[in-house]
Amino acid sequence: MGSPAELAAAALMILGFPALMLAALVPSVPAFAAAAAVTYLADHYLHRKGSYLVNRLSKVRAGLSIRFLIRQLLLILLLARLGFADDLVYYGAIACFIAFYGLQAPHGALVTLIRNRRRMPVATRNVDLASRIRIPDAPPRRLLHRSAEKMLHLDVAAVAGILVSAALESAVAGFIGIGVTVGLGCLYVVALVPYVRGRKVPPNAETVLAAVDDWLGEYRPETVLYFSGSKDSAYQVNMWLETMEQLDSKPLIILRERVILNNMAPTTVPVICVPGGVHLMNMDLSNVRVALYAANVGKNIHLLRVPTMKHVFIGHGDSDKLASVNPYSKVYDEVWTAGRAGRDRYAIADVGVRDDDIVEVGRPQLAPIQGWDGVPEGRIPTVLYAPTWEGWDGNPGNTSIVLAGENIVKKLVKADPPVRVLYKPHPFTGTVSKEAGAAHRRITALVEQAATERAADSRFQVDGAAQAAARAELARIEARLAELSGKGKGNGNGRGDEAEATRDGLVDIARHEEVARLRAEWNAAYWLSFGSHEHRVITGAEPRLYDCFNVSDAMVSDISSVVSDFIASGKPYAVTDSAELGVEEFKRQNTAVRAATILSNSAGELGELLDAVRDPAADPLAEDRGDLKRYLLGPDEPTSIEQFNTAVANLAIKAQTRNVGQESRAAAGAAGAELAAVPGQRMSAAGDDVTA
Repeated sequence: MGSPAELAAAALMILGFPALMLAALVPSVPAFAAAAAVTYLADHYLHRKGSYLVNRLSKVRAGLSIRFLIRQLLLILLLARLGFADDLVYYGAIACFIAFYGLQAPHGALVTLIRNRRRMPVATRNVDLASRIRIPDAPPRRLLHRSAEKMLHLDVAAVAGILVSAALESAVAGFIGIGVTVGLGCLYVVALVPYVRGRKVPPNAETVLAAVDDWLGEYRPETVLYFSGSKDSAYQVNMWLETMEQLDSKPLIILRERVILNNMAPTTVPVICVPGGVHLMNMDLSNVRVALYAANVGKNIHLLRVPTMKHVFIGHGDSDKLASVNPYSKVYDEVWTAGRAGRDRYAIADVGVRDDDIVEVGRPQLAPIQGWDGVPEGRIPTVLYAPTWEGWDGNPGNTSIVLAGENIVKKLVKADPPVRVLYKPHPFTGTVSKEAGAAHRRITALVEQAATERAADSRFQVDGAAQAAARAELARIEARLAELSGKGKGNGNGRGDEAEATRDGLVDIARHEEVARLRAEWNAAYWLSFGSHEHRVITGAEPRLYDCFNVSDAMVSDISSVVSDFIASGKPYAVTDSAELGVEEFKRQNTAVRAATILSNSAGELGELLDAVRDPAADPLAEDRGDLKRYLLGPDEPTSIEQFNTAVANLAIKAQTRNVGQESRAAAGAAGAELAAVPGQRMSAAGDDVTA
């Protein structure tokens, strides 16, 4: 519903218009001026915040232009009620607003034309198009950003001048305001004209696509990561960026939606966003031998139709969810899974994916997750509670947060001997279920209260100097990261628009590496900035989930890929059976919990998990976790990235073998056709030439 401030601004704006009408009918110039100021300011605030409430108003016939028109008509009514109907300022106001609205048409047309011409048929990152085609600078942001709102707000001068004239009964101020409004409107239109003609116009679609094909011919990509999806699914391609950067073959990322490109993390891999299916199908990808797909979506067909490359489903996680055995997977040449578990899932599901087409490649993304040799001496154990969100279907088994979350946290913060609790909820928590949102807030309060109580506990010593130094280091790193994010044009930073970002989107390798180093330093400083005994609620993108894995000694979670990923650490973990299936049935349905402590909603079994953390030698599930890790994620050696690169190389050989075979058959067919076309010559059954 928007923030409280946005709701208040919308309410003030809506109530302001009846107030304007009353002030016009009374009539009262001061009341009209006050109500007009409220509506102007509220409208501007909502636009500046980018509030969705602005769009909602247009759905109920109260769009931007209508709001301004109504205010201007009410001003005319005010003048009439004040007896100015025969005054020159009255007719001047009418002429001004008619002329002002006459300027809206060329202004809107120019803005639309500029945006359409600067909307490239493809958008790129790390692709050198600047040396091939000329892409002019974007118009100044002040001209196009919220252009309709800016244009309409130019009437403030006329409205203010006319109100002053009405109050003072002098036409001078009114005509000054009218002149300012009309003059500024004309200047705004004139300022846009240069960007629709001459050298300030970007090249047409054919020129841009030809330049992209020219670059492709020079770069000769060999392995493509293809992705299509909504804004919220950008994480599915982001998780593969580091793997793509480590490929032995030349990588390329192809996206289908601009919104994904705008939400993609920085990378050194060339990226081409091709929204049009026809443009993609006409693109020169003749050198690509392997295409990787992270999601099963309809637009995959635009690349799947290309026979010269082999197509692989790599997915975006490894879990027991139905998406991991989607029958759509039959369309690919191969399906790559992390370990044996993925192969067995397809065999059990019997959806038509052949066992010969499944390749186990590990999970390269899990490389940052560190192993575990027990809790370091002198430090209390850390337990991470990382529940997943409630999902769309209302299934009580989706998340533990509603039925078990408070029980889990209460037992952890009261554990004796003590443990430290890190609470990192899923970012979607509470977006569907009010109960989940309320439970999240109660859990947050529990953790924060426990942290306050522990801060006053004399048993826990604090190194104030070290924490202060870490906080100072955090501030330094954050300042430098902010500086890096605001300067330079690599990866689209500082871009004016899509065309300019495409032109200037070559990554600055040194800057990219510095950002990666600083993020690692930030993570180290973050954990040093508070005590190793201090409970913590962790939300937002940083620190990342894997960073939380590495500082934790155990985890409590729900059925999701989080559990499968945590298994890579070898640390004890617990999973909540929120749907109360029972231990045996819960383990039967969910492979990833077979080496876990299974919790009921009362969380009474948490003691088993804490015992395993405090005394790893007596941990009854340690061997099971090792076996399950190998079953789910594959062996530790060779490394996942080595397995992945080997799989890419092997499949590329298959693609090349197929292509060579096709060329040979085509050549043989052409030779046979030529022989058949020679008069007086025919082929015998044995294939020898026989003269007629």
